[in-house]
Amino acid sequence: MGSQTNSLGENYTKELEITTTKMTVKRILGLVMDNIDGDDERKREVISLGIGDPTAHSCFHTTDAAKEAVVETLLLDKFNGYSSTGGLPITRKAIASYLSRDLCDDLSPEDVYITVGCTQAIEISISILAKQNSNILLPRPGYPTYALCANYRNVEVRYYDLVPEKNWEVNLEAIEGLADQNTIAIVIINPGNPCGNVYSYDHLEKIAETAKRVKTLVIADEVYGHLAFGETPFISMGLFSSITPVLTLGSLSKRWLIPGWRLGWFVINDPNCTFKSPKVIERINKYLDICASATTFIQAAVPKIIKNTKEDFFRNTLKMLKKNSDLCYEKILEIPCINCPFKSQGSMVVMVKIITTLLQDISDDMDFCFKLAREESVILLPGTAMGLKNWVRITFAVEPSCLEEGLKRLKSFCLRHSKPKK
Repeated sequence: MGSQTNSLGENYTKELEITTTKMTVKRILGLVMDNIDGDDERKREVISLGIGDPTAHSCFHTTDAAKEAVVETLLLDKFNGYSSTGGLPITRKAIASYLSRDLCDDLSPEDVYITVGCTQAIEISISILAKQNSNILLPRPGYPTYALCANYRNVEVRYYDLVPEKNWEVNLEAIEGLADQNTIAIVIINPGNPCGNVYSYDHLEKIAETAKRVKTLVIADEVYGHLAFGETPFISMGLFSSITPVLTLGSLSKRWLIPGWRLGWFVINDPNCTFKSPKVIERINKYLDICASATTFIQAAVPKIIKNTKEDFFRNTLKMLKKNSDLCYEKILEIPCINCPFKSQGSMVVMVKIITTLLQDISDDMDFCFKLAREESVILLPGTAMGLKNWVRITFAVEPSCLEEGLKRLKSFCLRHSKPKK
């Protein structure tokens, strides 16, 4: 792949840039990984700061309470069969109770649908909303799976920008200009992926009011819910569901550090029942009837996972993430040719701008990441994959020593490719 970028040049880069809009994050990271030279005599350890899976590192592991709950339900020999549509009743009840802690109005178990991770929740939300000539408003930068699902359902994607100078707040004026009578939803991701932002109460309320004015609902991706370690606390978008309906998507994956368990949810926050109707519920249930269900014994373990997890576990996770976020920001400030407008306040990632005018023989973010992988064995996610060219996403949910070494190599790379000072 690296040789192709050199031999085919700009045309190849543009072609690949278009292709990345139709790829998952894993696939794009795979392309970057292909640039690592296995025959390189140096053979340094590959450092991946590209994918949001902290479980590869010993400092990030789930709580014993979660493991014990799964073992217990498995040994009961009661949960080896198929799950009921929408998930096991005990699981739906537990998630409803868990999410209601952050809301004014309690959710009922019937508002909750258990999914195979948050990815399936994304697919379900777009599929049940899709209709002829419809469009959906997505953040830029944002998580690419939304666009992939929308394209598959023939839903037009319209991007609104997040404003880096305002800590990646939503450009609300842009939303009002983009929305029309065919807009099925506005998607927000909070805490943010790929930006690491955490929205304030006031900003979330303004988003809800904007959605009401343009007569649409909000899909709130809260897969990183409660992973906020800055000055702004995590606020659930469901708090504003009396203003406009909110479909909340989430999972145990990030907060409990168990992405491979694939336990997510799709939740209807609609106390005024302006969206939730018998026809909508029937459509959801029919769709779920033909979908794969989350593993039954994992579902059955959820009530005990939630009940038995101590607050110390969450506090320790946030402490590690904050420490790494601080380290990442401090090291980035020392690196020429890149700029981080705001330190990450949540999730596990941060966006960094590449100042291409200060670099020689680097054409864009794709070229940057390919050459960084080949020369330094460091993997970053190109911003093009998230809709923002000439930026990169750095994941800092890794061992501190690994993060420090990766950023050290990044600095060496930038110094090597910097234009000479005149």
